Amino acid sequence: MPTFSAPDGTELAFHVVGTGKPLLCLPGGPMRASSYLGDLGGLSRQRQLILLDLRGTGDSDAPTDPAGYRCDRQVADVEALRRHLGLDRVDVLAHSAAGDLALLYAARHPTHIRTLTLVTARARALGIDFTHEHRMEAAALRTAEPWFDSAHEAYQAIWAGTATDAEWDAGTPFFYGRWDATAQEHAAAEVAQHNDKAAEAYAASGAFDPPTTRAALAALSAPVLLAGELDSGPRPHVAAAVSRLLPGAELSVQPGGGHYPWLDDPVHFTRTVGTFLDRAAQPTAAAGPREDVDDAAEGLAQG
Repeated sequence: MPTFSAPDGTELAFHVVGTGKPLLCLPGGPMRASSYLGDLGGLSRQRQLILLDLRGTGDSDAPTDPAGYRCDRQVADVEALRRHLGLDRVDVLAHSAAGDLALLYAARHPTHIRTLTLVTARARALGIDFTHEHRMEAAALRTAEPWFDSAHEAYQAIWAGTATDAEWDAGTPFFYGRWDATAQEHAAAEVAQHNDKAAEAYAASGAFDPPTTRAALAALSAPVLLAGELDSGPRPHVAAAVSRLLPGAELSVQPGGGHYPWLDDPVHFTRTVGTFLDRAAQPTAAAGPREDVDDAAEGLAQG
């Protein structure tokens, strides 16, 4: 298992799956071990997945100072991994809460990022969050599911902030496009993979400065956002709002997709991501960031 040292001395681990050009993968949760990403539905057959275990998760050590879990402070970990890998520019894929981390990384290090793939990702770094109304809107799409009646009340409790462990379990089907054996096995592993204390610190006060981040990302090269048709975070229309803040961004909505679209339809997911990455690799597709974007990134480097 390969490891490297973060700037504060924390020993971090990453896992390498597949072959091809490297794709740096940042897990969500927030603060869930990268093992839940698996091989991203077989994407490892097209790209070499570099799966980072964020500090305090999976095989990575915990920081001495718990404040190091804050999202903006983990940007330095991503940059340290890029340097460790010896890559001048990186393709980055981020899932869920790691969308914030990836956006902050791209804003602070625009010259080192080639592509950014945001999969059912958060965008608090840009000033957009998901509301209770968004969650209930998505739930209303699932009324025909055989588990709906038993799960709906629990799902409401989750977003009201009152859910017990049993209610979290009961409401879990809403996070998946298909509540089949694969999804159930995936969900059962979540508790052991998650660092609750780190998650509490991830979006702590001071983590995000949306105006500065939006300015720094004004010329980000060809980002792509993948949303699930049935997902509540983000709903497709919210993902569209995020895409409008990233000039040149593409939005793809996976039919029948939930929060883990590579499980719901691996073929569709890998074809969509693979096509985007292949197209971005063409010489005419990649334009370097402008100097004014580099200047805007200086403000984020002080965080």
